[in-house]
Amino acid sequence: MTFSVSYVERDGGGACLRLAGELDLSTAPELTAAIDRLTAAGETRVLLDLTDLTFCDSTGMAVFVRGDNQAAADGGWLRLTGANGRVERVLRVTGLADVLRYEPESVDPASRAAS
Repeated sequence: MTFSVSYVERDGGGACLRLAGELDLSTAPELTAAIDRLTAAGETRVLLDLTDLTFCDSTGMAVFVRGDNQAAADGGWLRLTGANGRVERVLRVTGLADVLRYEPESVDPASRAAS
């Protein structure tokens, strides 16, 4: 399966990127570039919708952390939503579910206090 990143408008501000397919060493630069474009445009709140992401390796996880660090440097954050199956398991096993405040029950993690 190929990888894709699409921008989705979000109510209440902030940016949402919907990821689909497999995020790995060969596709991580595409997500990095998308996050870089958003932060360069002044976005400080980035939500990644992982509903259609079927695989994520350590390179993809590193992009999540880098994106959060980049947003935090400007007073914002990067949050994850919608992970399932193996992707959710990797988030929990690595501890990134806690670091990036992932809550599978939340439709939009940005709707609650993010600090």
